[in-house]
Amino acid sequence: MRTVTVERSEIVDRLIDAEQERFRKTHPQSAAAWQEGQRHFLYGGPSHWMRRWAGGFPVYVDEARGAHICDIDGNDYIDFCLGDTGGMCGHAPDAVTEAALRQLKRGATMMLPTEDSLWVGAELSRRFGPRQWTLTTSATDANRAAIRIARMITGRPKVLVFSGCYHGGVEEAHVEIRHGRVGLRNMIHPNGIDHAAVTRVVEFNDVAALEAALAHGDVACVLAEPLMTNFGMIPVAAGFHRALRELTRRAGALLVIDETHTLSCGPKGYTGLHRLQPDIFVAGKAIAGGIPAGVFGLDQETAERLWAIVPHVNPRERQSAHLGFGGTLAGNALTVATMRAVLEKVLTDENYGRMIATATRLAEAARGLIEANHLPWHVTQIGARAEIMFMPNQPRHGADVIAGRQADLETLLHAFYMNEGILVTPFHTMLLMCPATSGADIDRHTVAFGGFIDLLRQAGMIRS
Repeated sequence: MRTVTVERSEIVDRLIDAEQERFRKTHPQSAAAWQEGQRHFLYGGPSHWMRRWAGGFPVYVDEARGAHICDIDGNDYIDFCLGDTGGMCGHAPDAVTEAALRQLKRGATMMLPTEDSLWVGAELSRRFGPRQWTLTTSATDANRAAIRIARMITGRPKVLVFSGCYHGGVEEAHVEIRHGRVGLRNMIHPNGIDHAAVTRVVEFNDVAALEAALAHGDVACVLAEPLMTNFGMIPVAAGFHRALRELTRRAGALLVIDETHTLSCGPKGYTGLHRLQPDIFVAGKAIAGGIPAGVFGLDQETAERLWAIVPHVNPRERQSAHLGFGGTLAGNALTVATMRAVLEKVLTDENYGRMIATATRLAEAARGLIEANHLPWHVTQIGARAEIMFMPNQPRHGADVIAGRQADLETLLHAFYMNEGILVTPFHTMLLMCPATSGADIDRHTVAFGGFIDLLRQAGMIRS
């Protein structure tokens, strides 16, 4: 892409304005609903994340089914966002809906176990390795519990994370390295936390930096995705996981693997696919079909270290310690019932095969358009997930993303997509497949992506 630097931002801004105006004209009811929402909600919607869509305001959903969403203006969308992974099963899959309705009629939450939980616990161990499991209401809660347990076991204060990571609302993970300096990311307020006292941060894939950070002897655990997905997808370098496991063991730090997004890699996640050996395994979002849920599982050695501090319950004594994590809604009957339906009937080998094949088709078509138009962009595919990035090469760590990301061009693409009936993750251009995503959906995306390239050509940003 050849661009005159002085004019580039003006061109992109003008194109964004035009796409947002096109969006307003075709979404009058959503626009009116968004205005009404300003009266009631702190940032316009039930969640402040809902304001992050590039059309200028979010669409208001009337109905969602499979891989499609219909809004209150009657517009149809192919949904490649899928609730930023929470909807990876697809919207309203029959098995999950039926399980949820059946359990709702029998009671949603009692702070008591059901027989479904026995099946779920056994299935979690079958998929992700023998572990001692606990259910939570989100992956954030699961990560917080994992960190607390690591500190209890090791007596150490710090959590090591990778720059650009995202692990939910975990305070220790709200940091990044930007232009060589450590600071908070994404407009996050320090909130009274002395991050220098509780966090160490290094670049992903940097073994030397990891080893140096662990050498201080104050890291309770390393909290990591198997590969980074929320800063733009950053693939893992060859040998990095082997080094990560060896270095954490040598340093006496626990390894916590957060599979919340990388469950898209297959039935056993990236951990099972590549035989990783975390001390604590975490997952959330998609695992209960969109019902708020998370899980964490300790391997036997880690569980026994925790039991040495907080023993198993004596049957003659009431267990009073809540250990600083959990909650009355964690592991509720409704969540457990939907989790069983997801694991038993939706996130199956067969459906994963279909999802990954569909993602491959999308990625190959997008690469073909990029190559045919000689554009310095790339596409990364990992399992059922793909991402288009406006950079010539895959990033190796967060610093590469910071240096090469073109946020304004991403905004333009997202706004254009929305006008063409396509939704992608609004934080970056990540596309996720569900079992219902069809070949026709992929073809529609390919046409839209080609239309975006034509838009840039007509604006003079691409020279033939």
